[in-house]
Amino acid sequence: MRTRSTAAALSAALLLCSSLVFASPAKTYQVTGPILEVRNDMIAVQKGNDRWEVARDPSTSMKSGTPKVGDKVLIEYRMSATSVEVKPAAAAAKKKK
Repeated sequence: MRTRSTAAALSAALLLCSSLVFASPAKTYQVTGPILEVRNDMIAVQKGNDRWEVARDPSTSMKSGTPKVGDKVLIEYRMSATSVEVKPAAAAAKKKK
């Protein structure tokens, strides 16, 4: 009996671990354009008529050189939520008599 419960627990643990292995990371996106501003924590790029500000940190990989204003860059980034605020859906309108 003890062997069955141990085998069941081991099977459950392996199933849980295998689902974590196959979880895909967040989708990556790209933005290309000339640099408008460079700071230690951000790079601003001109994309069409819009200014895109992309955050960066010490783990950001700089593949070639140091970026400077005016250089054209290709930035790969991921979107991830920092917080979520849930608001309940509006109540269904009451039927008129």
